[in-house]
Amino acid sequence: MGAGELSGRDVLARSVKGQLRRVALGSALGCVHQLGEALVPVLIGVVIDQAVAGQDAGRLALWLGVLALMYVTLSWSFRLGAKAGERGAEEAAHTLRLAIVGRVLDARGGAEDGRLPGELANVATEDAKRVGAVNMALMSGIWAIAGVAVSAVALLLISVTLGLIVLLGTPVLLWLGHLLSKPLERRSEAEQDRAAHASGVAADLVAGLRVLKGLGAQQAAVERYRRTSRISLAATLRSARAESWQTGLVLALTGGFIALIALVGGRLALNGSLTLGQLVSAVGLALFLLGPLETFAWVNAELAQGRASAARVAEVLAAGPAVVDGDDPVAEPVRGDLRLRGVRLGGLDGLDLDLRAGQLTGIAVTDPAGAEALLRCLGRETDPESGSVELDGVPLTRLDPTGLRAAVLVAAHDAALFEGSLAANVTPEEESSSGADGDRPLTERAMAAARADEVAESLPYGTDTGVGEGGRSLSGGQRQRVLLARALRAGAPVLVVHDPTTAVDTVTEARIAEGLREFRQGRTTIVVTNSPALLAVTDHVILLDAGRVGAEGTHADLVRTDATYRTAVLA
Repeated sequence: MGAGELSGRDVLARSVKGQLRRVALGSALGCVHQLGEALVPVLIGVVIDQAVAGQDAGRLALWLGVLALMYVTLSWSFRLGAKAGERGAEEAAHTLRLAIVGRVLDARGGAEDGRLPGELANVATEDAKRVGAVNMALMSGIWAIAGVAVSAVALLLISVTLGLIVLLGTPVLLWLGHLLSKPLERRSEAEQDRAAHASGVAADLVAGLRVLKGLGAQQAAVERYRRTSRISLAATLRSARAESWQTGLVLALTGGFIALIALVGGRLALNGSLTLGQLVSAVGLALFLLGPLETFAWVNAELAQGRASAARVAEVLAAGPAVVDGDDPVAEPVRGDLRLRGVRLGGLDGLDLDLRAGQLTGIAVTDPAGAEALLRCLGRETDPESGSVELDGVPLTRLDPTGLRAAVLVAAHDAALFEGSLAANVTPEEESSSGADGDRPLTERAMAAARADEVAESLPYGTDTGVGEGGRSLSGGQRQRVLLARALRAGAPVLVVHDPTTAVDTVTEARIAEGLREFRQGRTTIVVTNSPALLAVTDHVILLDAGRVGAEGTHADLVRTDATYRTAVLA
């Protein structure tokens, strides 16, 4: 089955199949528990008829011992069965989370299209949890069926009439419960959609709070979130009302069913068809049936929510890739020649561009949309609408996306830092001392080139200092330096950086420019920026104007000879 054909039902089936052993074990132990629970009122009836009514102390002690053993058995079977079920639910949710994260991180992209990051996080957490919980619900449903079956058999042995009422009435209750769960399923899906959207808006608001404050637009952003939150609250309340109606109606039907069993049992006892012990057993069994029947109501609600969440998970897992999947490996060693021919995408209008291997090339733009489109093409986040992009003479569409990501690293200016120490954000690996300057570790050289070592010196615990979620404990300039150090430390054969110094002062920017040139000496490096300090250290500068090459040369020559370049870079 192709990814595009994945449905919510497939997600549920795979989730259960992956935990089939635990579900089977938990179901078996749960059935033992239900058997014990159902036999307790039967044994109590036997004790009344054989020991209490006959005043036989020996038999009383014997049956009380059997009853105690029954309680021990059903107690342990419940504990072990519930443990297996809960573990199965958690394992299934975790496996599903890994699948969702794997799809989001797939080098071909596409899962994030049309979805805010907060929405994807909600799918990977809440929806995955609800789908995993279906394993526990399925196991509980099997327990309840076993309990009803045992009770029906016991009641048939006591009274055929009572047994038939249970056997015929339970399927009707299950069918009615399924019908009542349909509105809950629809409203649960709407609730999760709105909650995911609200999470996405909240994440965007928090991530851009500094910018919003700088623009004085925080009030407008807060109002937007309030509107989204109110819509999400309304969807949640509708779902809660649907769940409460479903639960209430099912419990009312269940209560009426139990009352019917008790009424028939009482009439049979009055006309002498049942002994006192059998009446006690019948009433006890009727009361026991409340548990399984209430479980059916809970299972219906869980399955309704699980189906809704599974459909949302399936949409993410089945999302089509943003780029086609090439099969050819990237040739080793990577020379780093990049060539664009007739590329049209966004702000690019038939762009022809040659980026030579081993050079530090600067690209200035008159339109930021052209820069964004170029970065998406070079990082292969999107394939051009027309034209081609080649690495060492091979079209990117023929190359394996994962291998291409390792060969060509596009470091966006708005990349995120992860919660953890500064050192862990620059390199998660064991420190390596490889490279031309072997007596200094590679990480230290990368941090020195980006002037991130100065950031570490200003922190209380140096590189071991935590940077907070998204690097929010650092200033904008400090984050940029750490991000550049991470990009340099990766050591990709081709490195593309976008505006890496917009938040640092001019003196630091000039030092970073020299450090970048020295660190990447002899390797293909492309700097997309309008910064004069960075462009001044490049080997070659290309000006993109109206989506095409407007001028080429050194920074000094273009400043002297090209008015458009002067306006773009020096204005």
